[in-house]
Amino acid sequence: MASSSQIEWSCPECQVIIMDRRKFCDNCHSIRPRDRCDYCSPELKEEREQLKKEKQISNFQELQTLYVDQRPWSEWSRSNDSCIQHTGHDIEQVQLLYNMCEQSLIEYCTNRKQQCSSSTKMPYLSPINLLSITLWYLKHYHSERYIATEFDFTQSTVSYFLSAVIDILYSCVYPKLIVLPDDMDDEDAVHGSEQHHKLIVDSTFIPIYQPEDSEERKAYYHAKSPTNYAFKLQIACDFHHRVVHVSECYKGSVHDITILRESGLLDCTQENVQIIADKGYIDEQYVITPRKKPRGRELTTEDKDFNRIICGERAAIENINQRVKQYAILGHVYRGSYDDLHKITKIAHVVCALCNLNLDKHPIRSYR
Repeated sequence: MASSSQIEWSCPECQVIIMDRRKFCDNCHSIRPRDRCDYCSPELKEEREQLKKEKQISNFQELQTLYVDQRPWSEWSRSNDSCIQHTGHDIEQVQLLYNMCEQSLIEYCTNRKQQCSSSTKMPYLSPINLLSITLWYLKHYHSERYIATEFDFTQSTVSYFLSAVIDILYSCVYPKLIVLPDDMDDEDAVHGSEQHHKLIVDSTFIPIYQPEDSEERKAYYHAKSPTNYAFKLQIACDFHHRVVHVSECYKGSVHDITILRESGLLDCTQENVQIIADKGYIDEQYVITPRKKPRGRELTTEDKDFNRIICGERAAIENINQRVKQYAILGHVYRGSYDDLHKITKIAHVVCALCNLNLDKHPIRSYR
């Protein structure tokens, strides 16, 4: 009987029988043919796929049933009032958000559980509880230390899963709730006082603490911020008064018109698709702004009536900015690193998407 170190194979070129594990034939130097692997055979592909599906279903059922009574969702979901108080959304809205990102949340929980399988004392949160705590964090902006204490986690664990769930909301929820209308150039599309008035734009700010570096203080300076320093972003809504576009976050000193030009929103404008904005956007093509008072003269009655109409239409975006700031993570002083513009941009986009969800149920004004 041959030893385990020996193997019999036949050279495909010269047909010589070789009795060892050499990879080449001594006669013709042909390469030994690869051994057939039963696992790679097509006959087992269907069986492997079936086992994979069964494992996914098993993981899903485990995550759904294992934490039925887990806090905080088991408490917050007892009434709409409690759910709104903690997350800013009613039970139906939270379930809708969960349905949008269910698969990603389950995959995160499954992977996290496998990574921490060696620690038997590691507590786990179900997908719906991960979502609920993240909404609570965005709405009230409690510190990570407070959340860790409340739910018996380490602060690093809280930081990790908050970041992960915000990424999931950004990839799953934001693209579905913040969408530019396809019919803006249609005559029947909802518009303002003029048929070509289709969008309303304004910038808003997120306060930050004073940077230590003097150059950074100049870059982040924003006179309207209570701390004098801020991020700035631009929000656009349509005349259904829903957010349809959100720019990236910029340093507070960046001019409004610069953000508009770099946002890509001007690519959507034309003669019959124009934007309503304030005087910070004056002289930009296809952007309608209030008329300025001529030097040494008064505005005409026609100009005053025009400005009154434009300011009335702009009130919608001002109200939306206030709705956005009801989420404390944007309305209060931001405690995160001011160097990470990408992170605060994702947070701002997610919050605007959540704001849209509330605008659907509690609109600013009746639709035209």
